[in-house]
Amino acid sequence: MFRTVSPRLLASAAGVALAAGLLAAPAASAATDGRATDPAVVPSPGFYGTGIRTDACDGTTAPGWIATTAPALTARTAADRARFKVWDETGTKVFDAEGTAVDGTATARPAGLTEGRTYTWRAKGAGGGAPTAECHFRIDATAPSLTLDSADFPSSDSGRTPQKYAGQTGTFTIAGSDAASGVACYRYVLNGTPSVGNDCTGAVRPAADGSATFTLKPKDWGTNILTVQAFDEAGNASQPVTYTFYAPPNPNPPQSVPGDVNADGVPDVLLPDADGNLQVLGADATSTDPASTTAAAYGPGGTWAGTTIAHRGWDSSHAPADDLFVHVPGGAALYLYRNLDQGAFQRTPVLLARPTACAAAGCAADWSAADQLVALGALGTGQQSSLVTVENGDLWLFQAATVGTRYSTVKRLSTTGPWAGYDVVAPGKAADGSLALWSRERATGTLRTYPIAKQADGTYDFSALADPSAGTAVGTFPAAEYPLLGSSGDGNGDGRPDLYAVTAARHLLTFDGTAAPKDLGALR
Repeated sequence: MFRTVSPRLLASAAGVALAAGLLAAPAASAATDGRATDPAVVPSPGFYGTGIRTDACDGTTAPGWIATTAPALTARTAADRARFKVWDETGTKVFDAEGTAVDGTATARPAGLTEGRTYTWRAKGAGGGAPTAECHFRIDATAPSLTLDSADFPSSDSGRTPQKYAGQTGTFTIAGSDAASGVACYRYVLNGTPSVGNDCTGAVRPAADGSATFTLKPKDWGTNILTVQAFDEAGNASQPVTYTFYAPPNPNPPQSVPGDVNADGVPDVLLPDADGNLQVLGADATSTDPASTTAAAYGPGGTWAGTTIAHRGWDSSHAPADDLFVHVPGGAALYLYRNLDQGAFQRTPVLLARPTACAAAGCAADWSAADQLVALGALGTGQQSSLVTVENGDLWLFQAATVGTRYSTVKRLSTTGPWAGYDVVAPGKAADGSLALWSRERATGTLRTYPIAKQADGTYDFSALADPSAGTAVGTFPAAEYPLLGSSGDGNGDGRPDLYAVTAARHLLTFDGTAAPKDLGALR
């Protein structure tokens, strides 16, 4: 005789049995029940242009690209195998097979996939349960193509005459194409080997039609070889295209001037863009289009943003274009970028040590207290630019008798911290060699000038810098209107620093002395 047992009684009995250890608890996760989880494609789908990688296992994420028609599909499972299914963009199933699991990962390799198509796939573990989410990828297994041309520096086999000289900037045009994923970017190098990376950081981005333009300056006259390589969104790289051209010598080379970093005879303004790249803008520019840009990756810590930059003068080992002094506020190091490539600043910087005399003079043993940095150019017999820093409200002068990695002398120019609350602006140089340092009082916006006279024995009198309030007022530049105030150097030869300012809206303004402001437009 059979007795009916109520569901409540069954539940109660099960609870007692579980408490007594007679029944096992159900599996807590797919790691133990044989379901398939963590679907992934090898190689990982993505977008070379941004470096983003995604398996697009939802209905909204754009499928990434892979550069092969024979990927591996993987899923984690506690079972001994998993079943993989693949559909093309028309909904047709193109693959349905099991993959054996090794060390908890099941793998299948679909065959017959076609370039240019989008595929959807999922996996289901042999232990049962729901399959994984549907994931997606696209295929582009063919490298892009490109052609290169320049009217300024035509190829040597074209029969055309160059329109620019060595030391002048030329424009180059790329025409590129990629039928599937599209051209993501171009990398180029003059007289070298193109760099590689995991994305398009620091590379030239194309327009929608795959074309791109860029500028470069061959610093030496003679035959030059430009090498360009294209990359598509799947990461395929074209064969390097070499472009040989002749840069004739300039019959009227520009004269070197203080503040010039690209050897075109014009002082330059150096400012980071919104992405941390370093822009070079000529003081005579009519817009904020940079003459050249050095990628953020070459800056200290991988960016130029937030750094303090000074330039005035060069050492004797290269062409007369300014070296670059760079300091990260609060950092112990001072970096010297020797200007061996006329403004490219892509070489490893040198670390500049403080004078051993700092211990006796009372200055810090490193550069961490320097919150401002001004380059004066070479003073006296030395080749390396002298520097003025603002540290704890005082001015310090650092000089080097010879080119090297350590400054040899240090001099304190003020005491009791009177320069706290002032912005120091780099000087120009008069015909007799005398200098003028300028400052902006942040609280009032008052701009003052201070003479640094060159004396008969060749030394300089810095006594006017002891008290910043004693300078001669020459204008007003409110800090709220002009958060950044600087100087490109003595561009007009009258011994005055030609000012520039960046407004609160990131517009770049240039001045003739302190007058005649020109708005060059918004900075990038």
